[in-house]
Amino acid sequence: MSVDLKKIKELRERTNLGFLDVKNALEANDNDVEKSIDWLQEKGILKAAKKAGRIAAEGIVRAVVKENTAVIFELNSETDFVSKNELFIDLANKISEALFNNDFASQEELLAIKIDGVSIEDHTSLLTAKIGEKISLRRALKFSAGENQVVAAYTHANNRVATIILGEGSNQEALRNVSMHITALNPSHLSEKCLCQIELKEIHDRLDANPALANKPEKIQESIKAGLLKKELNEKGVLLYQPFVMDDSKTVGQYLSDSKLVLVDAKRFEVGEGIEKKTVDFAAEVAEQMAK
Repeated sequence: MSVDLKKIKELRERTNLGFLDVKNALEANDNDVEKSIDWLQEKGILKAAKKAGRIAAEGIVRAVVKENTAVIFELNSETDFVSKNELFIDLANKISEALFNNDFASQEELLAIKIDGVSIEDHTSLLTAKIGEKISLRRALKFSAGENQVVAAYTHANNRVATIILGEGSNQEALRNVSMHITALNPSHLSEKCLCQIELKEIHDRLDANPALANKPEKIQESIKAGLLKKELNEKGVLLYQPFVMDDSKTVGQYLSDSKLVLVDAKRFEVGEGIEKKTVDFAAEVAEQMAK
């Protein structure tokens, strides 16, 4: 059977496979590109078609709670447009469910989790070929509540930033409010314990030498120093000392205490954070495609 050269070009671009592989696939599937992609997946040939050289810095993050467990993950695509694709969303839903049902301690274990008998890595590889953009599960994390603990989560409406949080206590609604605060304000540290000891000592030494403390009774000195410390730690982005976004008359730490909660851990994901994005000259890219 004669193979359509345009179909060969399309299939090569979508799978990143060599000429012979795509020619054989098209010959076996009557020049049908979609069926050829499925055929390549079944033959195990598509595993190498990850388009690894491309940068996938768009996509979604999602945080979900089910009973005593919270999961958060980032599923990436090359463009924001693809992250709204029905196939992309369907894969995100399946990944979300799979994370609750499986434990993972490394990226390798995460990508090896199976959905309908196929690993997450192979699912993203297949979707990469079907959509024509690199799709990748960049990271995921799970919090499981122990005795006298509770989990909560918040995903912003744009699906680009989310937070999961673990606390001691039982007030899940209040804990979720704190996860919303973290999502909105992105604190640098959860508590002062996250600062290095040298930095903490420098802060306390500087406050001890503050002229405002001179000739004051000890209790007044302690009160002044506490206020100054609260202000400095807030400026350093320490969560527990930030004014609570829903009631700035109290700090996040005070809100947690009032809600009979103790913060254990929290993690915030934002789409593409830390990925060096390539600057694209679209005019040059279009010209290059037209020249082919």
